[in-house]
Order: sequence, then C-alpha cells, then structure tokens
Amino acid sequence: MIFPIREEVNKKDAGGAKRVEIILYLSAALAAIAFFILVLFIGRTLKSLQVTLDHVSHTLAGLEKQLDGVTRETTELLHKTNTLAEDIQEKSERLNVVVDAVKDVGESIGQFNQSMKKITSTVNTQIDLNKEKVSQVIQWSNVLLELKDKWTEKKQSRQKKEHRQKRSVQENG
Repeated sequence: MIFPIREEVNKKDAGGAKRVEIILYLSAALAAIAFFILVLFIGRTLKSLQVTLDHVSHTLAGLEKQLDGVTRETTELLHKTNTLAEDIQEKSERLNVVVDAVKDVGESIGQFNQSMKKITSTVNTQIDLNKEKVSQVIQWSNVLLELKDKWTEKKQSRQKKEHRQKRSVQENG
C-alpha cells in the first residue's frame, strides 16, 4: 500500500458516486415531471386557444354575413341615390326653363314699364307745351256749347210759338 489514502478516497468515492448517480436520476425524474407539467399546461393553453379561435372564427363568419348584408344594402342605396340624383337633375333642368321664361316675362314687363314711362313723359311734355292751345280749345268748346244751347233754346221757343199760333188759328178758325 503505497498509497493508502487513495484507497480510502476510492471507497468514499464509491459512496459519493452513488449519491451523484441518485441525484442525477432524481434530477432527470424531476426534469421529466417538470416537462410533463409543462406539457400539460401547454396542452391546456392550446386547448383554450383553440376554443378562443373557434369563437373568433364563428364571430368572423357572423360579421362576414352582416358585412355582405350591409354591402348589399349600401349598393341598393347607392343605386337609389343615383336614380334620385338623375331625377333631381332632370327636374332642375326643367325648372331652369321655367325660371328663364319667368325672367323673360319679367324683362318684358320691365321694358313695357319703361315704354309706358316714356309715353307718359312724352304726353306730359306735349301737354305742357300745348297747355295754352288746349286751354283755347276748351274755351272755344265752351263757347260752342253755349251757342248750341242758345240756338236750341231759340228753336224750342220758336216751335212753342208756332205751336201756339197753330192752336190759336185752329181755335179761331
């Protein structure tokens, strides 16, 4: 025994190696258990994720149906809006014709009013210029009317006189 300490270390080492081996087995078992638990939790998480994705899939399918309905309604509404816009455009064009006609009538009335103002102005000017002549015509007219009245009176008085004379001749005769 050249090296007696070494044998003791080897004996102690054999017990320590078994302990290391047990620790290694326990560590492997613990790692396997941890891995198993990890797999279980991942499995549960994936199952939960699958349920969530199923719900999302159903929700998206419902949204797709609703979106199709909204798209159809929007398309119909656009067609109706286009039809309405065309109808409004046609009526607006027809109304423009009426507005133009009314505008022309208004312009014609304005021109007529201007013509009437000119005629009235001309008549007033002529009356002012011919006031004296008109006054003379009125005076002469009054004189003629008086003469006619006097002539009519004389004629009636002559006729009365003649009538009286005829009566008196008839009564006397």
